[in-house]
Amino acid sequence: MDRRDFIGGGIMLGVPGAAWQVRFRNLSFVTEPVVEPPRQGRPHAGKVLAAIQPHADDIALFASGTVLKLRREGYRVFLIRTTNDEAKGAGDTAAEIIRNNEKDNREVGRRLGAEKTIDLGYRSRYWNDGSYVELRARLVYLFRLLKVNTVICDDPWGHYEENPDHSTTGRCVNEACLLAGDAMTFPEHFDAGLQPQAVTERYYYARGPQLVNWIVDISREMDGKVNVNLANVSLGPAGHSGSKLRRKLAAGGKRLPLLGSSDDTADRRYIKHIVLREDAELGKKHGLEFAEPFHYIGPKESMLESYVSEHAEDL
Repeated sequence: MDRRDFIGGGIMLGVPGAAWQVRFRNLSFVTEPVVEPPRQGRPHAGKVLAAIQPHADDIALFASGTVLKLRREGYRVFLIRTTNDEAKGAGDTAAEIIRNNEKDNREVGRRLGAEKTIDLGYRSRYWNDGSYVELRARLVYLFRLLKVNTVICDDPWGHYEENPDHSTTGRCVNEACLLAGDAMTFPEHFDAGLQPQAVTERYYYARGPQLVNWIVDISREMDGKVNVNLANVSLGPAGHSGSKLRRKLAAGGKRLPLLGSSDDTADRRYIKHIVLREDAELGKKHGLEFAEPFHYIGPKESMLESYVSEHAEDL
């Protein structure tokens, strides 16, 4: 049986899921990727992280361990969702789906410890034409307003990405990181008291094949990541899928020992050992318990600064 059918489509057991988002992601590594370990204390105190996603379950599935780690290390966190999530979720009408996903998204933000959850409200899967420049402009404004230092979002170069919500969000974020620091871009912002704010660190995740150069050790945050994913009741494949599976098996006279004897245990173990199984598989490859992969872009020393530091002599 194909694992993506078992976890994603729920063909065998009728459990809701999302095949694209939980199948193994064919990672390609840049030589030996850097492993970011847990840090003691609050080395990032005073810095601001924007966790940006098109849908309520994206950060939760792919990067919530890293968000929790960086917050513990001192970052202030803001969660930004670019779409209204109308295309998928629980509900008989688009309005019900939007409302259910909005509630879940706000709970995700609360569990991540975000200071504020911001919904930009673009129509899911219909907004990446004329709204592209507008989204980029709004992100530039938010990066300056919030004084963002670091972003976590979809990889703009994620290979074979089919969903325009993901690819457009990633590209707009990537471009806004540069433009926010450009004094010639939207100078009217400065009349309102804002200042240029270049975003110098970017953690990009992808649902499909990706060029990975950065591995984040999230072992300490794994239970927190499970708790964040529990908030996504409407979208799945997390939420209450474990307890639903447990009851379905019981109705047929069967049990899965992994799911334990209570609904809460079933939900948490299902998320940790099935939905997020890739985090354990990746961690094992790098001598860790759990890990998340990214394409990381960090601050760069200018060519002038590099040359001066290498060649300058005392008078």
